[in-house]
Amino acid sequence: MSPASLSIWGWGGLGVVLFLVTFGPFAIFYLAFYVFCFIGGGFAVTLLYGKINSEKHLEKCEHSYLPPTQIGILKTLDEMKLEMKPIKIDRRLTGSSFIDEPLQQVIQFALRDYIQYWYYTLSEDDSFLLEIRQTLQNALVQFSTRSKEVDWQPYFTTRLVDDFATHLRVFRKAQDRLADREDKQRDITEELVDSFFEAEVEMERKICRDVVCTSHKEEEGFLRDLCELLLYLLLPPGDFHNKNMRYFLREVLARGVLLPLINQLSDPDYINQFVIWMIRDSSCNYEAFMNILKLTDKAAELEAVKDKVLEELQYLRSLDTAGDDINVIKNQINSLLFVKKVCETRIQRLHSGKEVDALKLAANFGKLCVIPLDHILIHNIALQFFMDFMQLAGAQAELFFWLTVEGYRVTAQQQLEAMQAWKADGKKQPSATKGLLKAAALGVYEQYLSDKASPRVQVDEASVLTLGEKIQTDDPTPEIFDEIQRNVYDMMLRDERYYPSFKQSPLYVRMLAELDMLKEPSYRGSDDGDGESFNGSPTGSINLSLDDLSNSFHDETMHLQAFISDTADASLPGFPGAAGVCNDHGKTYALYAITVFRRSHDGSEDCWKTYRRYSDFHDFHMRITEQFENLALILKLPGKKTFNNMDRDFLEKRKKDLNAYLQLLLNPEMVKGCPTLIPYVYDFLENKAYSKGKGDFARKIDTLVNPLRSSMRNVSNAVKGLPDSLAEGMTKVSDNMGRMSERLGQDIKQSILKVPPLLPKSEIDPEHCRVSAQLDDNVDDNIPLRVMLLLMDEVFDLKEKNQWLRRNIKNLLQQLIRATYGDTINRKIVDHVDYLTSPEQVADYVKKFRDSYWPNGILAETLPRRDKSIRMRTRIAAKTSLLGIMPDELKHIIGADTTRKGILRVFDMFQYQPMNRRLVYVFLEGFLETMFPQYKFPELFVKLHSRSPRIHRYGQKLKSSSLKR
Repeated sequence: MSPASLSIWGWGGLGVVLFLVTFGPFAIFYLAFYVFCFIGGGFAVTLLYGKINSEKHLEKCEHSYLPPTQIGILKTLDEMKLEMKPIKIDRRLTGSSFIDEPLQQVIQFALRDYIQYWYYTLSEDDSFLLEIRQTLQNALVQFSTRSKEVDWQPYFTTRLVDDFATHLRVFRKAQDRLADREDKQRDITEELVDSFFEAEVEMERKICRDVVCTSHKEEEGFLRDLCELLLYLLLPPGDFHNKNMRYFLREVLARGVLLPLINQLSDPDYINQFVIWMIRDSSCNYEAFMNILKLTDKAAELEAVKDKVLEELQYLRSLDTAGDDINVIKNQINSLLFVKKVCETRIQRLHSGKEVDALKLAANFGKLCVIPLDHILIHNIALQFFMDFMQLAGAQAELFFWLTVEGYRVTAQQQLEAMQAWKADGKKQPSATKGLLKAAALGVYEQYLSDKASPRVQVDEASVLTLGEKIQTDDPTPEIFDEIQRNVYDMMLRDERYYPSFKQSPLYVRMLAELDMLKEPSYRGSDDGDGESFNGSPTGSINLSLDDLSNSFHDETMHLQAFISDTADASLPGFPGAAGVCNDHGKTYALYAITVFRRSHDGSEDCWKTYRRYSDFHDFHMRITEQFENLALILKLPGKKTFNNMDRDFLEKRKKDLNAYLQLLLNPEMVKGCPTLIPYVYDFLENKAYSKGKGDFARKIDTLVNPLRSSMRNVSNAVKGLPDSLAEGMTKVSDNMGRMSERLGQDIKQSILKVPPLLPKSEIDPEHCRVSAQLDDNVDDNIPLRVMLLLMDEVFDLKEKNQWLRRNIKNLLQQLIRATYGDTINRKIVDHVDYLTSPEQVADYVKKFRDSYWPNGILAETLPRRDKSIRMRTRIAAKTSLLGIMPDELKHIIGADTTRKGILRVFDMFQYQPMNRRLVYVFLEGFLETMFPQYKFPELFVKLHSRSPRIHRYGQKLKSSSLKR
């Protein structure tokens, strides 16, 4: 190192040492800070100076090169700064103050909860909200004006029913396909929904709503398109062309109003609750409840009921009671144990796969109730099944001959009585009467007994020749065919091919099910042989099973005794009131306690009590005297009394008379002389709620609807379906005889039954078109009759039955309607529709909507989904309510089993949300097409719903099938 560099480092080091000694160790930091502040200050002064000079330069350039600002813009900005004038809104919407007031509240609540809560965070200007309100009110005014111009009667009486019935037809077809499916492992719900929409494509051909009903995204898009179209129809052009306004209203309507409403209406649990609420006034039917438990195929429903029963049992057993209350609790526990046993047995059968149809229970047909042939021939429902059996046996000609002769006798008796009346009055007799009767008799002869008849009734040739000579030479009489008719009846009764074989056929079991005479086995033990017995009767006595009844029918050593021990005690559960006199919903009546003893052949005895009113005795008496006419001369029921019928002396006298009636009924000679009476007696004395054969309404019009009252009315009903049945079963009849038979059939129908001629069959398959396409449009059919037939055809699947029964039902319904309402039924329908659309009712609808969405003025919160067990019990309760309100008259017309299946089919249809959504959209589309008929809504819906892949596949299927042809 040189002396110079050494000198620099030395002086430098000395300076640093002296600096640190003088100013301390932190002095170096202060120095660095001062240097940094000096440099930063200089940089800030330079930047500020440059900014000022730059602004001055840009200002000079702007004034030099840009044009001056326009005065109009400045003026507009000044006007915007001024205070906005308040917008006046007319609060009149529909022209009715009843509707306008709740509707304004709905608008106010909607604006508050859907717009104001976020808009005020952006602006405090109320002009936008006022314009929104004004736009909504304009749309409502247009909607109200349009709705007043529409005739809603066709929509409610025809279109709405057609849409519902068509939806039910599609569901029924889907169920039929599901029953034949091979893939048993796939989820039944998914499979049923797929089958449903496949059937919809076949029905509608160009429309399938599966995409809208199963995809949330597609559904929102559909609702947006629909709302935008409605806004186009309802908004003024200026408001509609404002895109911001239109899109805003579209989203509010689609996602804030329609989508939540559709979600609620399509929820199966909501529908079930609504069903229970609608029929809340009807009392719970114990028999209907037990039937539902025995018929359900859903193990989840049975598990839910069982859990609730266990909960109730635990509660009852925890009660500390004494005295009379303990008997009441024991009876309740007994009933709950019986319900528990039923649920466990059903669950075990479902899980094991041993569940079978109720119609397959009769492995031993000898245990079934026996219905005589003469009763079958005059009973509407029973005759249908016997007619089907005879057709399968190739012997329909014999049955049709018997029915035709009965019809001929009816017609001949009426015509001859009319001739005698004319003769007594001295009037001129029509010359064509005898000629018409003779032609009718000849037509019957040629149709069934002549050599040209095909098929020909097989009877004695000598009798046929004698009859032919009588018809040619003598005047026709009502009894001219009686001898051959008796021979035909004996042949059907005794020939093993006919009535004896019918009793051994599945059709006979189905007939008993329709007549509600096919009982399921009692649930006395489980399948493993557990002999414990439970029952649901209030007194803890046994319930008779099918085996009990059938054995007692055929066991001559079994003895039955019964007597009225007393009138019902006031303390009996479920029978409040004074001793012997009960009061139920304001109706006072006497209740009789009947003690029943049954002794079996093995010496064992059973004893129970049952309770019956006088009206039960009266109904039972009517039923057995109609079935067994000779009993009417032997059995005499005590008469009714209008006044003082609750007097103690009168009740004691009536009790003695009813006791005498029971003893005569159970007399061994009576039982021996009429053994088929025993099932009716057992049913009456069984410890259960008595199922009346007729209600008050049926008794009022008994002469119109009871098919067992007289042979004339019953055979008249049977003959009206004869020509079509002959046309199906006999194709080789000559033209002349065919025309004569057709004329005879039409004459009988026109003169006796007063029904219009039958319409020719349509070439379109009714199963592949809407229900309205097959609606009979006869001139004398009024609207309610057509609607009832249309619904009954689909609900109860009457098309599967033969045409004779279907037309018989139609005739009975026509008589029911005319007997009830006369010729005023159309006016009543119109008045009811007017009532439903009156301002007061519409206001009530709006109020219910307001209270549902904004209870107490506060937006309702979305309720959590209810527990599965609660939903399953709700399903059981809804099905029980529906089955319990079905009138007995309906069961007597179409059959008990058909009625149950139809009601349960409708209920099952509402248990699938995608299908419910489809029904809601169908109703909405029909409503819009009715509201705006001048616009092409049908074509629009075809375009919106044609995007489904099923439409494309169906089109390819049709093309491939056409190419194969």
